[in-house]
Amino acid sequence: MTPGTSRRLLLLAPLGLAAAVGGGFYAMLQGMRTGDYDPRGVPSAMIGRPVPEFAALPPLEGAGVPSFSSTDLRAPDRPVLVNFWASWCVPCLVEHPQLTRLAREGVPVLGVNHKDTPRDALGFLQRNGNPFARLGRDETGRLGIDWGVYGLPETFLVDRGGIVRWRQVGAITEEVLRRDLLPLLRRHA
Repeated sequence: MTPGTSRRLLLLAPLGLAAAVGGGFYAMLQGMRTGDYDPRGVPSAMIGRPVPEFAALPPLEGAGVPSFSSTDLRAPDRPVLVNFWASWCVPCLVEHPQLTRLAREGVPVLGVNHKDTPRDALGFLQRNGNPFARLGRDETGRLGIDWGVYGLPETFLVDRGGIVRWRQVGAITEEVLRRDLLPLLRRHA
């Protein structure tokens, strides 16, 4: 290669990089326009996979419901929600009415109290009601790591075969419930 050719290639490299970045940005904007790209969405390695193996979680004494293990999620008789929450989590309080509604409508909601104290968790449930059919404690956060939880609240839909079908990062709002979760619950019922 001659010195003039290599110099031209060096000058064209930034132009090629700018074209690639521009193309990616255009594709992202198109995805946002069509609804195929969610800039807040973080893909989960759990979707389409069986629930991780875990022993029975320590129960939350005084909550009035039993704990659970991965065995309880391997083949439930209907879809269940697994909700990671904590008393110190403000968005958990925002989504609590939706979880309560789902529980009243017969959707099993299993709670994982994540990195919380039993006293604070029990106080939260006494003030706001307990939507959980089963509830265990993840004081160390180890189970959250196994599920890929990085913020609270996070909710997973587990189908009849014990496969994770959906993940919601953040509060389940009325809109999320109507737009995403209720259609999935009907589909996997």
